[in-house]
Parts: sequence; C-alpha cells; structure tokens
Amino acid sequence: QVQLVESGGGLVQAGGSLRLSCAASRNIFSINAMGWYRQAPGSQRQLVAAITSSGITNYADSVKGQFTISRDNARNTVYLQMNSLKPEDSAVYYCNAVVKTRAGSPWVSYWGQGTQVTVSS
Repeated sequence: QVQLVESGGGLVQAGGSLRLSCAASRNIFSINAMGWYRQAPGSQRQLVAAITSSGITNYADSVKGQFTISRDNARNTVYLQMNSLKPEDSAVYYCNAVVKTRAGSPWVSYWGQGTQVTVSS
C-alpha cells in the first residue's frame, strides 16, 4: 500500500512561514500529480496547490503569490512553502498523490494522514 507521510505543520504567528513536506513510499511505479489540500473545521476539503510530474503548477486563488508548491521526483516528495501566513490559513493540510503501483495498473489517488497548521493572530 502506498504511504504518504507529511511533516512540517505546527503553530505559527500571523506573518510567519512554514514548509510542509510529504514523502510517498511503498509500491510506487510512477507518480502523476501531487498536491496539497486543506480542511478547516466545518468546511469541505479544498485544493490549495498541485503540481504535475513535469512541474506544471496550479494554485487556489486565495494562496497565489503566498504559497509555493514544488517537488523532488527522485525522492517522491512534494513541498509546500507557506509565507505570510494568516489566521484563515489555519486548517488540517492533506497531501495527495496520484500513483501507479506497477506498469499497466490504473492511476489511484492516495492521501496522507494530515498535518495541522495553526496561525495565531
């Protein structure tokens, strides 16, 4: 089973920065898109940013110019650099990866366990 392990969440003051990391491992043949989603209490999980294997990125309008997504294909790892954090950025952040576990198998979406980001005012 593919495993996604997230790290880097925590408590930060408004205006501060955090860098999230997510490493994919186990039974990976190929990874297509990787991304970050977030879910605040009482809200639906929403896309924050995504990146393809060739480096094409997509951001939610609310984080453009504030967050930067990147990935290291050799390490099967995706990063999210979050700057100028605001209290409204507080949420559980989830890593997602679309993975093929062997040649000829279908692409399957996997999720990490989530990491809490709390921004204090």
